[in-house]
Amino acid sequence: MHNIVLRTRQYFLEANVNYCFVGIRRTGKSYMMYQQIKQLEADGIPLSQIIYVNFEDERLLEMTAEDLNLILEIGLEISETDIKPYLFLDEIQNINGWEKFVRRIADMKYRINITGSNSKMLSSEIASTLGGRFVIMNIYPYSFSEYLIANNMTKNYLDVISTKDRADVQNQYNKYVTYGAFPELVEIRNKRAFLSSIYQTVYLGDIITRNKITNDFAIRLILKKIAESVTKPLSYNRLTNILKSSGMSIGKQTVINYVSYMTDSYLLFTLQNYAAKLVEKETSPKYYFMDTGLLGLMLLDCKSAQLENLVAIELMRRYGTENVYFFENNVEIDFYVPLDNLAIQVSMQVLDNIDTRERETRAFVKLNNFIPNAKCILITNSEEAVIDCDGINIEVIPIWKWLLDN
Repeated sequence: MHNIVLRTRQYFLEANVNYCFVGIRRTGKSYMMYQQIKQLEADGIPLSQIIYVNFEDERLLEMTAEDLNLILEIGLEISETDIKPYLFLDEIQNINGWEKFVRRIADMKYRINITGSNSKMLSSEIASTLGGRFVIMNIYPYSFSEYLIANNMTKNYLDVISTKDRADVQNQYNKYVTYGAFPELVEIRNKRAFLSSIYQTVYLGDIITRNKITNDFAIRLILKKIAESVTKPLSYNRLTNILKSSGMSIGKQTVINYVSYMTDSYLLFTLQNYAAKLVEKETSPKYYFMDTGLLGLMLLDCKSAQLENLVAIELMRRYGTENVYFFENNVEIDFYVPLDNLAIQVSMQVLDNIDTRERETRAFVKLNNFIPNAKCILITNSEEAVIDCDGINIEVIPIWKWLLDN
């Protein structure tokens, strides 16, 4: 462990706060704990006062909430002082009833950090049990700037850069969007095989086994259909009908349950239509994958889907899912962020293709009837310009630049 180069993730952590790190597997939640442990060591805290337990360890499979107190007793014994040990509990959602123990320990003023890769662990009743004692932090795959740093590219690429620098950054971006941004992937040659293994772990462990599903073919088919529909709203009714036409007779409620298992595991997330009525908001969202590499496993030709999916991930990283929408009401806008009155369209290329350019820019003009004075951005693969369309100012920006300009 001592040889690991510590790449500090771009999350601001305060010293005296209990954190609950959540997110899809392999995205670096344990690493955030490791980062904190290294900081404690640097601050002079002896390792004997730091307790780290990984509940994925098969030797702990039989463990119950009653046994959790043992961990504390052993920790107090090892530290041989009256000073309270620091607790780091990894994938704690594997222990039923864990939340009462964690709350009690927090109330006793222990510093405690936990991780989990299932959003069920944050259901409203658990969140209220932990209320006020933890800061919940979503951990995502690398941002593009983290990815560049991990690839030893530390220049400021937003400054005026040479043609070679521009080619380098575009080349790194192409890999980033194609294979996604799981931190370990940077060091791995066979990226597709590694992505497959992450997908299998989430798919088999967090979706199939955890929810005791026997019909895994239905899950595979639903995921495939959702991948094919990324960028378009998809209702439960439509999804159920698509499955029926594939010869899979499965009720709408089952489809709803299966999709919720996928979002619980952080494999997928949803965005709602800002212009829709409440019921429709819930039932006809857009689905995106938590990582563009995972989407790439599902589809053959998916460059434009991956581009839009990447913008969705980055918006969620910047604003949180509850603040990002799409807008559909006689006008289709890919993303709308009310906090910043920001409207975003995503398209591989617009400047050379008159039809595409007309379609994408007209949408902003129409949106102005519903939401006046929105800031309009058109994100492309590599084009850059400023367009005026009927008095509306539209900034055309290449994706790599938009990702870095945060």
